[in-house]
Amino acid sequence: MYRVLVIEDDPNIVDLLKIHLADLGCEVTSTHNGQHALTLAGEQAFQLIVLDLMLPGINGMEICRQVRLTDRSTPIMILSAKSEEIDKVLGLETGADDYLTKPFSIREFIARVKVIFRRKEEPAVESKTINPLHIKWGGMEIDVDKRKVTLDNNRIELSPKEFDLLLLLASNPGKSYSRQRLLNLVWGYDFEGYEHTVNSHINRLRSKIEKNISDPQFILTTWGIGYRFNEEL
Repeated sequence: MYRVLVIEDDPNIVDLLKIHLADLGCEVTSTHNGQHALTLAGEQAFQLIVLDLMLPGINGMEICRQVRLTDRSTPIMILSAKSEEIDKVLGLETGADDYLTKPFSIREFIARVKVIFRRKEEPAVESKTINPLHIKWGGMEIDVDKRKVTLDNNRIELSPKEFDLLLLLASNPGKSYSRQRLLNLVWGYDFEGYEHTVNSHINRLRSKIEKNISDPQFILTTWGIGYRFNEEL
């Protein structure tokens, strides 16, 4: 059973989500209070957090940011009436896994929830030529089951999307991916026009794993296309 935390101040939306999430076999906990939401997220384990941005007290973006300070793995889906591109990009870059604008189709919501659950169980790895549970390149080791990355025996703390990006690229060394392709594979949806979200994640990832980000060793740029993992390590 999946445990879902719904943080939403519209009781009609809460009731709607509870009914359809229950059909997926989910156990739903809901709250409209931001501080209470942070307490629940800190004390209980959830497989998904559904988060409204416009809340009384602590807003949803701040909740997302605070959750990500201590929890890098629980998927967060933002539901918001804010439909501007900058709001969507900010939500994704703050740590959300998905962003759905109101009013929304409940069928689309459920479809996206199913994708999130599936991706949580099956990391974004395309190639089967490398042991997908433990990957070694140079001084880097990736433990897929523990979602743990070490570099020269030092653990590297990555956000969920940074980990998924690294895992996808390292599992397919030498294969070049366009920004749009990475967006589709790692985020799971066709966020057309949001390729700069990939750029910002790649830059943050490089700042954590590369000794010299101006001369990267692991994640290389394929000019005119996108990015690839160095196959010559």
